[in-house]
Amino acid sequence: MKKDSLLDLVRTGQPMTGGQQLRLAASLSVPAILAQISTIVMEYIDAAMVGSLGAQASASIGLVATTTWLFGGLCSGVASGFSVQVAHRVGARDNKGARSVLRQGMTSAFLFGALLALAGACIAPFLPAWLGGEEAIRADATRYFLIFALSIPFVYFFYLSAGMLRCSGNMLVPAVLGVGACALDVVTNFFFIYPTRPLTLLGTTFTMPGLGLGVTGAALGSVAAFTLSAAVMTYFLVVRSKELRLTEERGSFLPRRDVVGRAAKIGLPMMLQHTVMCLAQILTTVIVAPLGMFAIAANSFAITAESLCYMPGYGVSDAATTLVGQSLGAGRPELMKRFAFVTVGLGMAVMTLMGVVMYLCAPLMMSLLSPVAEIQTLGTEVLRIEAWAEPMFAAAIVSYGVFVGAGDTFKPSLMNLFSMWAVRLTLAAALAPVYGLKGVWIAMCVELCFRGAIFLARLMYKAFSKRGWKAGGAAMQHQAQQQDARA
Repeated sequence: MKKDSLLDLVRTGQPMTGGQQLRLAASLSVPAILAQISTIVMEYIDAAMVGSLGAQASASIGLVATTTWLFGGLCSGVASGFSVQVAHRVGARDNKGARSVLRQGMTSAFLFGALLALAGACIAPFLPAWLGGEEAIRADATRYFLIFALSIPFVYFFYLSAGMLRCSGNMLVPAVLGVGACALDVVTNFFFIYPTRPLTLLGTTFTMPGLGLGVTGAALGSVAAFTLSAAVMTYFLVVRSKELRLTEERGSFLPRRDVVGRAAKIGLPMMLQHTVMCLAQILTTVIVAPLGMFAIAANSFAITAESLCYMPGYGVSDAATTLVGQSLGAGRPELMKRFAFVTVGLGMAVMTLMGVVMYLCAPLMMSLLSPVAEIQTLGTEVLRIEAWAEPMFAAAIVSYGVFVGAGDTFKPSLMNLFSMWAVRLTLAAALAPVYGLKGVWIAMCVELCFRGAIFLARLMYKAFSKRGWKAGGAAMQHQAQQQDARA
């Protein structure tokens, strides 16, 4: 059966075999994995192009990278508060209610994105110094972050549109547009980063125009590609989506208290978690900064390289959120439980394989990102440490996606925060002075294994406890019915 037919089985309460559940999970996961990988390929493109400019340019981007993740994660958290509600509505076959949630999410995108852009622009001149960056890299780091900050409203619309489409069951459009954004990023980066120069392709030499803006050009190129992708994604959401297109009927874009309240209950713990997690990653950058420019660059490039291995886990997590959310909206807690175990198992299998690939290919991955021998050697060493954590990292990533789909984000967010602050940072601060950058990554490996273990334990508790998803699913359905009555 095709994906849409299998999703109809979920929404209409029909029985599903184990094979059908696995096929549906895989059919949603594959496009989501491609979308996540395409995002990382874009980061690879930026890193490799900037890496060719030398260690100083690489370090200037690496210094502010964790702060850009912080702002992007805030956008993602708010968007998730609305998109998870769409999954519940679509699962309950209430497409009109889902479109109402979408309209209110778009209003939040405009307002919240503008506020974040203003905040980012205000801190950009001071951020590199706050992070302990050397004087030589501060100017480039400031310009890079400022350009990113001004693009945040487009970033928000990208996350919102992609999340809404995925939660409605459409994984293909976000994946295709993500790949398209990567291809466009190559073109725009060539134009903005490098000066005009001759280029030979297939035996033909021609002049490639360029502005020669270096690090600033990397930011401009990525923003241009991202903005166009966001615009096209939004078009597919509001005009072409079968479940969510806003051409079906007119409706209000004014936020309603019940919808915004539910979005806050889901999204605020995610935002708080991401904020504190990114602050921890920024503190990790502060721990790494005294180790020198090569350590900063190697740490940044290794994080980019590793992300190619763990982003498939986030793709499976997106599928888990959709399947669990729609099963809950359809009032099928037992199916929720089965999808939870299917997706977590699938994610662990995929990331175990990716961990093996990362261990074997670490030298090649680092050589693609930087021509500097010291950076390549150090990056290879830390990637091979991290490879051992990938299976348990997958358990944490996909389990969290399961909990998000169930609207259960508060306690999982606390678990993430405890693991990061009590385990990773404590170990990193103790090991970095002794083992350098390798000590920081040993701490990361230990922490990810611990995080995966506690998430698996909570997943088992939620699945088999009398106070688990059955009560939660009933409460969610009752709340949705009350919201519809008030509307």
